[in-house]
Amino acid sequence: MLIQQHDKIERFRTGLCFDDVLLVPQFSETLSRKEISLESSLGNFRFDLPIISSPMDTVTSSRMAAEMSRLGGLGIIHRYNSISEQVSCVRSAKSEEDTIVGAAVGVSGDYIDRACALYDAGASIICVDIAHGHHVLMRHALGTLRNTFGTAVHIMAGNVATLDAFNDLADWGADSIRVGIGGGSICSTRIKTGHGMPTFQSVLDCAQTDRDANLIADGGIKTSGDVVKALAAGADLVMLGSLLAGTNETPGEIIFTNGERHKTYRGMASAAAQIDWRGHTASLEGVSTVIPAKGSVEDVLLDMERGVSSGLSYSGATSITELQSKSQFMCQTNSGAVESSTHIKLLV
Repeated sequence: MLIQQHDKIERFRTGLCFDDVLLVPQFSETLSRKEISLESSLGNFRFDLPIISSPMDTVTSSRMAAEMSRLGGLGIIHRYNSISEQVSCVRSAKSEEDTIVGAAVGVSGDYIDRACALYDAGASIICVDIAHGHHVLMRHALGTLRNTFGTAVHIMAGNVATLDAFNDLADWGADSIRVGIGGGSICSTRIKTGHGMPTFQSVLDCAQTDRDANLIADGGIKTSGDVVKALAAGADLVMLGSLLAGTNETPGEIIFTNGERHKTYRGMASAAAQIDWRGHTASLEGVSTVIPAKGSVEDVLLDMERGVSSGLSYSGATSITELQSKSQFMCQTNSGAVESSTHIKLLV
């Protein structure tokens, strides 16, 4: 037994987080951010902004999905409600003919009936949304959904952390795959279970795939700089939760605390979310909190777009594809990470 454990230790490798790396600045001929395209795609669907809002009940319902599409991104309407309620959200979000709406389903119970109803309501993308995507139930669900819809619907699936898992989900029928386990700001999976991988490392690993599924970086992204790093590492798009939470378009009412405006933000494996969703709790792998209200999601995405566009220009790239081909990473020390942040001592 000791020999076996020693062998495991010998195979240890370092997993890199977003804060562990920097992109090396390169010669640039870009004269204006207007020359830079952040266009991305999921199959036949084109997006001006490579950002997807997460299928969480405090992030994406009909209003957020509609606004994400209008602003060039994509929203995935959460599944933590009845089929009729989710269908109503999809129909409400489809206020314009060219609005692209995604909607989430699980891998058990009514997921096929739900997926069919969502598709009939106008959802173009079905997201198979579970915490541990490299699972036999995912394999069965993807096979059943693919047999049901053929190529009529884009199937997104996840989450996964490894290249083997990414390849399996692609082989099982996923068109795009969410990469990242345990990195979300309100996720406690790594604490509760001891499992997970740094999202940046997972993206680097999964980008080595020879399958043609799209890669979506999901979890641990705290800044527009992290978005640039994820795209440079091989992601086609990123999925955001906390960065979009608290905006006007997220579900939930404004909460006033000591005269300041807040909104609820919670992980779907938190006790509060599970009780609201199914009336009881199972494994608790998330937390619930309140965060400052941020105003419109348009302002948040505009700031994000500016930062990501500037990021591409620092690598001398005018597109995501060019960024991926030209980018060069270097590791930074803990002192480097401190230096990379705003670190002036402010006078009180």
